[in-house]
Amino acid sequence: MTSPAPALTLDRATALVLIDLQQGILALPTATPSSRVLENGIALAEAFRARRLPVVLVKVAWSPDGGDLPSVNVDRPGPASAPPAAFSELPERLAALADVVVTKRHWGAFTGTELDLQLRRRGVRRIVLGGISTSIGVESTARTAWEHSYELVFAEDATTDMDADSHAHSFGKIFPRIGKVSATDEIITAAKALDEGPVTRD
Repeated sequence: MTSPAPALTLDRATALVLIDLQQGILALPTATPSSRVLENGIALAEAFRARRLPVVLVKVAWSPDGGDLPSVNVDRPGPASAPPAAFSELPERLAALADVVVTKRHWGAFTGTELDLQLRRRGVRRIVLGGISTSIGVESTARTAWEHSYELVFAEDATTDMDADSHAHSFGKIFPRIGKVSATDEIITAAKALDEGPVTRD
């Protein structure tokens, strides 16, 4: 008989990182309704801000001339031109909770950005990760974070994909090998447990 997994615990070296919860991507068809993912992301951000744990929002955007778009010399290319600026706007309720906003131009949030610098300057060693889409921006970010020796917690119900099979593959095959899979309520409970300890963040 398999023993139940121990309850999730967090410490004050933990940050929340949410990937691409921006207007243009939230409007796309997703396996789980993006409105639900956004609400869970906001709930996590509120819990982290209440305990003065860093909240990092990552969005994807490109220059108007499209000069920094990823290569289109692939079998399934991405956009050939930069979307309008509104595509990258963050919902107001979520944006108001951010400590740091990082703009990326590739799938992963570490490539060509200051994300690693911002996290390390805040003493972060563990990342709670969510966003859209699971198998692209979230997984790419997670793989690099793991290679940079960050501990990872994946908020499954604050994460979704355009394709249900891709979401299931990431959460069933990849994420358990590089971190812990959890749910919004469990993560918030673990964050609230920090209220019993001293606050050391300025």
